[in-house]
Amino acid sequence: MSFRYAMCNELFEGWTLERVCTFLAQVGYEAVELAPYTLCMRVTDVTAAERTRIARTIRDAGLACAGLHWLLARTEGLQLNDPDPDVRAATERYLIALVDFCADVGGKALVFGSPQQRSLRPGWTRDEAWRSSVEILRRVGARAEQRGVVFCIEPLAARETDFVNTVDEAVALVRAVAHPGLQTMADMKAMTADGRPLPEQIRLAAPHIRHVHANDPNLLGPGMGDLDIRPVLATLHEVGYAGYISVEAFAAPDGPEDLARQSLANLKRAAD
Repeated sequence: MSFRYAMCNELFEGWTLERVCTFLAQVGYEAVELAPYTLCMRVTDVTAAERTRIARTIRDAGLACAGLHWLLARTEGLQLNDPDPDVRAATERYLIALVDFCADVGGKALVFGSPQQRSLRPGWTRDEAWRSSVEILRRVGARAEQRGVVFCIEPLAARETDFVNTVDEAVALVRAVAHPGLQTMADMKAMTADGRPLPEQIRLAAPHIRHVHANDPNLLGPGMGDLDIRPVLATLHEVGYAGYISVEAFAAPDGPEDLARQSLANLKRAAD
């Protein structure tokens, strides 16, 4: 099985983007995935010249940009499912700005996790949230298609958010939006909360999966816990997945360098 591997940058706290990219390329990764908050307070503050510099930094290291995740992390006043129409409008504008930023730095996919910024706020029903989110994400998806990227809704466990918890709900949202610029993705850690085998979930969502996060429920990298990643990779190969498999870990007790090396080695071994 042949896959393309990326790694998310936020685990390398305090590192410059150039250092992260140089290291990942040396280890053998093909791409880096960016958390916007590691680069700026808001992407709307990043000039065209700085965007060009970010793209060049990634390219000069011999990498591609897999895309963006943690889209609304560490922002203030943004919420997809707030009863205040001004808040929803501001959130839509910023999501579109993130699409433009992703395209400008050479990214391919945006992963909309950000559980706190999409959970329902008081005074907003689930039906209202669904209808509003469909409209907003359709416009975001339209911009994504225009810019040559894809915007992916990430199913997350109920302990993290109350909006889109399963691949079934993500697929239903994608189909309701009905725009090619809006799709979904697969996160190994998040899918374990569902209870169904991960291959079953991947097959269900396969036509709409445009990105994959590889990790373990213990918050470490893929293959560093109890989750067997071999059937997951085999199923991704079976369904013809052709995007990046991006390591997204949340802890690195022995340092990010060790985790990056182990994760890539585990993925390649499991794909043999």
